[in-house]
Amino acid sequence: MSFRLAAYAVCVEDGRVLLARWVSSGGESNWTLPGGRVEHGEDPFHAVIREVAEETGCAAVVERLLGVDSRVIPAAARAVPGGSAHQNVGIFYGVRITGGQLRPEPNGDIVESVWTPVPDVAHLRRSSLVDIGLALAQTVPPTGHVAHVPIGGLIQH
Repeated sequence: MSFRLAAYAVCVEDGRVLLARWVSSGGESNWTLPGGRVEHGEDPFHAVIREVAEETGCAAVVERLLGVDSRVIPAAARAVPGGSAHQNVGIFYGVRITGGQLRPEPNGDIVESVWTPVPDVAHLRRSSLVDIGLALAQTVPPTGHVAHVPIGGLIQH
């Protein structure tokens, strides 16, 4: 099984959430939260700030730790022929944008970032990470954990 540690930014302001649209090399498009892999030796706190800057062009500050999510993506659900299952451990931070201007990720998979009204998220094809991050931000559970989000329909791995 492959493994990834990632840090995600949940930026909610004035009833809107900052989303990034990821496009695969095959042209599949999905909305997600700004964020991604924590590099070897990198602190997840710093990784989320770096990822926001890389993917959106904006500067950010972490306001609080929201929680941690761990999920296993079955091999059959991955777009890797002959691949194995994959575990993603995501650390979610409440983040505030402090400057910069939204733009696509240079030489990356994020083609745009937009502020989206939270009620409109339900109508988007998106990563389950979006629902997890919003649930953590809205409920702020003392355990830092929310129930797994069911995959299907508009919600993808």
